[in-house]
Amino acid sequence: MDQHNNSTKDEMDQVALTIGKILQIGVIISAIIMLFGLILMLIDGDGGYANNYFPTNFSEVAFGLLTLKPYAVMMAGVFGLILTPVLRVVVSIYSFYKEKDFLYVTITTIVLIILMICFVFGVKG
Repeated sequence: MDQHNNSTKDEMDQVALTIGKILQIGVIISAIIMLFGLILMLIDGDGGYANNYFPTNFSEVAFGLLTLKPYAVMMAGVFGLILTPVLRVVVSIYSFYKEKDFLYVTITTIVLIILMICFVFGVKG
C-alpha cells in the first residue's frame, strides 16, 4: 500500500513540475512572439493596419499573421499569453483525475467550460 502512495505522490510531483514548465514556456514563447511583432513594427514604421485599426478576433489575427502584420503578430503573442493558464487548467483536470479526486475534476472542468464560453462570446466594448 505504501508503494502505491509513494508512486502517486511521485506522479503528482511530476505533474506539478510539468504545470510549472508549461507556464514558463508559454510566457517565454508569448514574449518572443510579441517581441518579434514589435521588431516588425519598428522596421515597418506602423502596425500594418490603416486608421489605427487593431485585429481583435482569431480569424483577423490569423490572416494578419500570414501577411506578417506587426499588430497581428503582437496579438498572437497576447493570445498565447492568455491561453497559457488555460492549458494549466487542462493539465490540472488530468492531475485531479489521476488522483481520483472527481470533485475537483468536476469543478475544474466547469472552470474550463466557463473560460471557453468567455473566449467564444467575449465582451464587446
